[in-house]
Amino acid sequence: MRHLMIGTLALCCSLLALPVFAQQAAGAKTAAPAKLPAGAGPAVIVVETVKGTFEIATFPQEAPKSVEHILQLINRRFYNGHRVHRVEPGFVVQFGDPNSRDMSKQALWGTGGSGRSIGVGEFSPKRTHVVGAVAIAHPGDVKLGDSQMYIVLAPTPRLNGKFTVFGQVISGMDVVQKLKPNDVIRRVTVRMSEPGAK
Repeated sequence: MRHLMIGTLALCCSLLALPVFAQQAAGAKTAAPAKLPAGAGPAVIVVETVKGTFEIATFPQEAPKSVEHILQLINRRFYNGHRVHRVEPGFVVQFGDPNSRDMSKQALWGTGGSGRSIGVGEFSPKRTHVVGAVAIAHPGDVKLGDSQMYIVLAPTPRLNGKFTVFGQVISGMDVVQKLKPNDVIRRVTVRMSEPGAK
């Protein structure tokens, strides 16, 4: 009798949950695509993490070499399996070091890259360090920027003209704000935005 009551209770609970699941599924199907910032290129970077997914619009007009370099790395699956190696609350979240795949190399996290720097800084007054801006990290010389990127968590104008802003988070900023050091970047891909999405 006790097993029957537990089974009946479980059935009732699952039936009560059905409308919630149906609403979630319906919401997922009807979600509108994220709006692209004015002047954004067609390539949108999709970053899947253990905390969820966020998307980055790219700015190839203002940062052509940086965007090209990052997209080439993504097409090589360079970022898959990396970890977030730096989080400064109210400042930045940073990833893109291949050393971060290996927990035994934690002392080296933040020092690695693809081995080929971009070779130029690309600055524009149109692309500044606003919340959600995505920029190329570098070790002190903007020409040495490579694979590491950071996402701005609060307006940081002091970085303008010192780091190349090549993108902007257009969806999932709540995911970015939840990221912590050691969180895994499961997969990074590129999708082409639909015509008229701007």
